[in-house]
Amino acid sequence: MANEKILSSQIVPIPEAGRVLVFDSGMGGLTVAQELMARAPNVAVDYAADTGFFPYGDKSDEALRARLPDIAERLVAEACPDVFVIACNTASTLALDEVRARLSIPVVGTVPAIKPAALESRTGTIGLLATPGTIRRQYTADLISEFARDITVILHGSIELVRLAEAYAAGEPYDAAGFAAAQRPLFEAEGAADLDIIVLACTHFPLVREQLAAAAPYPVRYIDSGGAIARQTLRILSRQSGSFSPNKRSSGRVFLSGEPAGSARLIKVSRRFGFNDIIVIDGSAGEESLRGHI
Repeated sequence: MANEKILSSQIVPIPEAGRVLVFDSGMGGLTVAQELMARAPNVAVDYAADTGFFPYGDKSDEALRARLPDIAERLVAEACPDVFVIACNTASTLALDEVRARLSIPVVGTVPAIKPAALESRTGTIGLLATPGTIRRQYTADLISEFARDITVILHGSIELVRLAEAYAAGEPYDAAGFAAAQRPLFEAEGAADLDIIVLACTHFPLVREQLAAAAPYPVRYIDSGGAIARQTLRILSRQSGSFSPNKRSSGRVFLSGEPAGSARLIKVSRRFGFNDIIVIDGSAGEESLRGHI
């Protein structure tokens, strides 16, 4: 029987069991995994990163569409989750339907929080801070057309902020001035004087929310879709009660698609989030999937 908690003015059922696999290209999806663990402590949460193909930002749409259903299928076969969460705007905007068609379990995607930002903006001007790939995709344009057509949306894509967020999360040296530079185009655009909400449309960016806020030239709200993803995942899990995967292993596993030598930063940050059991799979086609634990 699921409990119920009130989250963000919504009654969200909290399952007492179930397993979720949260997926991203790198470490950004850990922010979504953290949301899930905070809301549903009895749900087992594992994490997966496509380190063998990271970063997605410099890959072609065609290459990502070809890869994502395959890597999702391999990961689900190994982790045996009840729900697969794509905690990546790039992957969701490109191949959510294709991944859903390949898998036999529910798939939750990531959608930039444009709708709530448009509803909550007092000035009628919002910003969208994302990767260049998310900015240019028709999926994003369609969201703006559907939910924000009557307000001003200022868009900016930054790959450098992804790198900066990863360095910060790993406790490595970073250029603090980069937080101001990464969002400066939003604040210098026409109409930016009315900007009151910025949508963080990459799961890496909430890792440095406080740093972005401190570097902003004037106060704005930063919102992301992590809470909404967690709520939707828990709704789906609650409807599956009684039909969960027989896999009873504890949570905290991390699945990587590339060699650990190239994933040291992600492993370090994953352990800070409570993910300690590192499992390497082979992300290439036609080879043995499971490599082993480290």
